[in-house]
Amino acid sequence: MFAWFRRRYLDLLGSIYIYNEHRGYTAIDRVLEAVKARAPDDHALIAAIEKHRADERKHYVMFRRWFELRGVMPFAVDRTIGHIDRFVEIMFRTTIDGLDTKAVIASDALFERLCRVISLTEQRGYRQVEVLLDHPLVRGDKTLMKIFKVIERDEPSHWAPYEGWLRAHGKRAPRWWERAVDSFIHSELLFLKLPILFLTPRLRRRTDWADAHDPRPVPSMTLAVGH
Repeated sequence: MFAWFRRRYLDLLGSIYIYNEHRGYTAIDRVLEAVKARAPDDHALIAAIEKHRADERKHYVMFRRWFELRGVMPFAVDRTIGHIDRFVEIMFRTTIDGLDTKAVIASDALFERLCRVISLTEQRGYRQVEVLLDHPLVRGDKTLMKIFKVIERDEPSHWAPYEGWLRAHGKRAPRWWERAVDSFIHSELLFLKLPILFLTPRLRRRTDWADAHDPRPVPSMTLAVGH
């Protein structure tokens, strides 16, 4: 019984993370489009966001490799468990895919709001990884521990460019209600959506990888096995 519980929990955890990492780097492509249009000469900011994109892609590949080594596909979760999805939907009243990139490019207020959303999302991710690194079920999987340690190391550089842009342009820091929205989204996932998924008896698994139609192939990488 415990083995089933542990396997189910880790499968769901990995499925949620691989979805969010894929959503992360594909959404950052839209951010890069906006930044390059707004500030084509701000090479430092563009480079920092490109690194963020590369890290999210790397994390996705690590989780994909983790599933491949275990011989299973991730569960077919969707945008309802995506932190950045929910944040954008609440703050912009549209999905990420429906976000008007041209409007964000043209408006300081919209770009400022987007920077705060991304910064808060990345900081939330960092705090959650710290919790997971001390979680007994995660600590029993050496490969997952290695993945989360990589994410813990990478994460602080991910919110830095957005906070830096806000400071450099005299924009305000997130207010209490924006932080409250972030906390609500996290609590909603942790205490409502995750238990529902856990107890769904015939939760469908993906039949293909989320990056199957990405323009870039999955890079080869070595990740030690340990469960």
